Order: sequence, then C-alpha cells, then structure tokens
Amino acid sequence: MNSRSTNLFRFSFAVFDLLCLNIIHFVLMLLMQNVPIQKEYITLFLINNGAWILCAYITALYIGKQNSTDNFFKRSVVSFFLFSGISLFSIFLYNFGFSRLFVVLVFIGFGTTIIISRTLYVGAAYYLRKQYPLNKKVIVIGYNELSKRLVENFDRYYKSISVAGFFEDEEYISGNGSLPMLGRINDSVQYAIENNISEIYSTVSPERNFYIYELAQLAETNFIRFKFVPDFRMFINRKVHIDFARNIPILSLRTEPLENVDSQLKKRSFDIIFSVFIIFFMLSWLVPLIALLIKLESRGPVFFTQLRSGKNNNPFLCYKFRSLKVNHEAHNKQVTRDDDRFTRIGRFLRKSNIDELPQFFNVFRGEMSVVGPRPHMLKHTEEYSQTLNHYMIRHFVKPGVTGWAQINGYRGEIKKKKDLRGRIEHDIWYMENWTMWLDLRIIVLTVYKSIRGDKNAF
Repeated sequence: MNSRSTNLFRFSFAVFDLLCLNIIHFVLMLLMQNVPIQKEYITLFLINNGAWILCAYITALYIGKQNSTDNFFKRSVVSFFLFSGISLFSIFLYNFGFSRLFVVLVFIGFGTTIIISRTLYVGAAYYLRKQYPLNKKVIVIGYNELSKRLVENFDRYYKSISVAGFFEDEEYISGNGSLPMLGRINDSVQYAIENNISEIYSTVSPERNFYIYELAQLAETNFIRFKFVPDFRMFINRKVHIDFARNIPILSLRTEPLENVDSQLKKRSFDIIFSVFIIFFMLSWLVPLIALLIKLESRGPVFFTQLRSGKNNNPFLCYKFRSLKVNHEAHNKQVTRDDDRFTRIGRFLRKSNIDELPQFFNVFRGEMSVVGPRPHMLKHTEEYSQTLNHYMIRHFVKPGVTGWAQINGYRGEIKKKKDLRGRIEHDIWYMENWTMWLDLRIIVLTVYKSIRGDKNAF
C-alpha cells in the first residue's frame, strides 16, 4: 500500500472498531431493562474504550505494516483477547456490581464484529486479487545477474509480466532468455513511449554510466517512472532496510524495533512493573525459604554472582540462587547434565528455573530485561565470538531472564557449533521482530515449560 491508502486504511478501521464497540454498549444498555443508565456503566464504557485503544497500540493493530491481510486478521484477534483480559481485570478492580450478562454480551458482540469485519476484509482482498490480477509491462536497463534476479522476482509476483531489456553499452544484443535485449539504453525511453510502458528499472548505477541521470530526467518528463536497483551483493547477502535522516537515505543490515525510543520506553516500563511485582509478591517470601534450604544442604552463599555480558558487551554482576557446591571452576567451566557439583536443592532450582528469579533484581536495576538473549559468562562470550562472526549482534539489546531461543529448545549446555548457531539465530530474530506481544507470549511459554518440564533443563 502507498502512504495515502495506508493512512485511510488505518483511520477507517480504527473509527469502525471504536464505533461498533460504543454502539454495542449503548444498544445493550437500552435493550436490557435491568441495566439502568448509571455512572457505573458509563465508567465501564470508558474502561472498554481505553482498553481497546491501549491493546491496539500494544499490538500495533493500526500502525503496523498492512501489506499482509492475514497478519492484520491475527493482530485483530490478539488485540481482542488482550482487550477482554484488561477489561475483566479492570472490572474486578472497580468492584461494582455490573450485570454479568451485560458484560458477556458486550464481549460477544464486539468479538463477533471483529471476526466478521476482518473475514470480509480478507475475503474481499482475496477476491480482488483473483478478479483483477496484477499485470505489468516494464523495461530493465542492464544485462547482468541483478537484472536476471529482478525479472525472476517479477515473474513470481505478477500474473502477467512483459519485460524489455536494454544493454548499457553500444553493442546490440537480442533474445537472451527471459530478458530479451532490444537495443542500447538511449533507445529505452522512446521504446517505453511507443509501447505504453510506465516504468523503467535500471540495474546500471549512475556512477558507472552518467547518462543514466539524463535518461531518468527524460523518462519523468514523459511521465514514465524511473527506478534505480542498487546491487549490495558486494558486502551483504541479505535484505537491507532503508531509513532516512531528513532526505538522506541510510541503509542498515536489519530492522531493530528497540532502536525506537517509544519501544524502549514501553519495554522498560513493563520491565519495572513486572520486576516489582515478582520482587514483592514472590521473592519477598521465596528468598528466605530458598536461603534456608540452600544453607541446610551446603555451606556457602545463598546467591551466586557472576560477571556476565550485557548490552553493548558491558559486563554486569548477574544474580542467581546458588545451585552448585562452592568450587573454583564456577567462572570457567560450563555446567553439564551430570555435573557432580550440583546440590540436591540446586538441581531442582535449575530444572524449575527458580534459580533465575533473583535476576529480577538485575531487571529492576536496568541491567537486564524480562525477555531478551540469555547472558553468557565473559569467558564464553570471548570464545563464542571467535566461533561465529555474527555472535556479538545479540548484545545490541539487554539480556533477558528468559528468551526466544530458550522457549524454542536452545538452552542449557552447548555441545556443538549448531547448538550455538541455533541459539544466536533465534536471539537475532527476536531482536529484529520484537513486539510487546512477543514478550508476553515468551513469558507465558516460559511458565508453561517450567511447569511441564523441559528436557534441556538440568
């Protein structure tokens, strides 16, 4: 979608959803005789509106990329369930005697509206794609590997594609497979005019052929769009992402949602709230109990502290409940499944992940996040960075108490290079695809795996 249609899309659905929610609310108030229009129900009306706006913001429902209708449908469902949870929690805190039937009917009515509207939207988009297939006639300047890849992508995306190619040198070439070369580049604009072609793609950079600039101006004078296709294979073998510093394009190797200040504030606010909750409602009574059990079994400190690699590879002192006997190899030797250094209570603490709970003090202090790549000891960071070139990328963000790699089975002892590669690839994927919803999902799955048991936990 272009920016204008995207903005219209966002505005239309945002207004439609809020309008439906409010209409459902007031219609039910009028139809249900046992529900008088009281200030409590006006408060519920405000709670529901605020909850939906908050959930839409958290899931980026209206501000995320709308290129995929399926993703929009999924985000809508996620937003609704999150909205239901926040609304019910707010109702519980408000402690007023709302009609249960009224509350249930509001959720059912709004949920039905969401499902029907999104289903119609997805169906309409699918119908339009079938009814009006994408056809395209273009010109490609240059005969090279990049131009061939470009034509292959056109063939996959468009139902019907007609491509004419023009060679960059004076030599005349014709009939080269999927990219027939029809002549020299100075003939391309005239050919486009005569054959009603509206787009020209140049795989030849202006630095190699300065005439490309003149060609671009000539094309636009004749209402033909001229597009440059840069070749980044000299230094990269993956997608690049383009940002702008005012009018200066800047290429980066990956998207990083947590570079955005707004995202950083949301994540940090959640970290503080969640860590305070854990510290006051769990660690306040759990620490004395665990401390007693640790002390009864073996001598030594209750907490094990170790320097770990943090954001930007800055070391920090990481806290854990001590699960091993006091030994001189703790900062150098990796813990293994049948490690004889385990205490009995320590083995249980590690298997249940309870040994990690003191790290919420690190989260509160800002050294860690609730979710992120797990922090490694300094010795391992040095070793692994020599093993994998992209290992250090994971340190662009704060380490976490739990992470995307851990819930996908990449935790515990690293025996082979593929174990390390899998962990790092998942850490980088998390960094490039972060959302608040993803954090919540990882937290829920971590609790589930801790209760169910994880074969890699020991």
